[in-house]
Amino acid sequence: AEMLLFAVLFASYAFARVENVEMFDLCQQTLDRNAGAINTLLLVTGSWFVVLAVQAARRDDSRAASRNIALGLLCGAGFLAVKVFEYAAKFGEGISLSTNTFYRFYLSLTFFHFMHVILGMVILAILWVKTRQGAYGGHDANGLESGAAYWHMVDLLWCHRNERKRLWS
Repeated sequence: AEMLLFAVLFASYAFARVENVEMFDLCQQTLDRNAGAINTLLLVTGSWFVVLAVQAARRDDSRAASRNIALGLLCGAGFLAVKVFEYAAKFGEGISLSTNTFYRFYLSLTFFHFMHVILGMVILAILWVKTRQGAYGGHDANGLESGAAYWHMVDLLWCHRNERKRLWS
């Protein structure tokens, strides 16, 4: 359901962009590409740590699993911090949802993703606690794998969004 909702939002963005390519192109130039690159690196790295956590749990190494989940959480927190600074800069420039169609989509899509990162971090925090309690291991890692799948979905959507933006810029 989440992937379908994001697909509808991305398709809506694409149709709106076709109506005013010049304005979308100009507004895209105002975005901080370094922040986007840093956030992509943070989410991909966070996913890598989550993969390492699942592998460690399967080896019955709950200490390594919990450490890697914590590192994934740290990457998520870094993502949120970068986004907050980006939003503050845009709002400081007087940009809001009502500025134009591009910013309405940009702010809405990225905030929707921002909220999914927060939910992913809540899931990772729960998994971290349960992993520290020894709930996951070679005997059963299903819950950990399900939480990891959600985190990877959040990562995939961010990378897809940035690749789409790069191709259309």
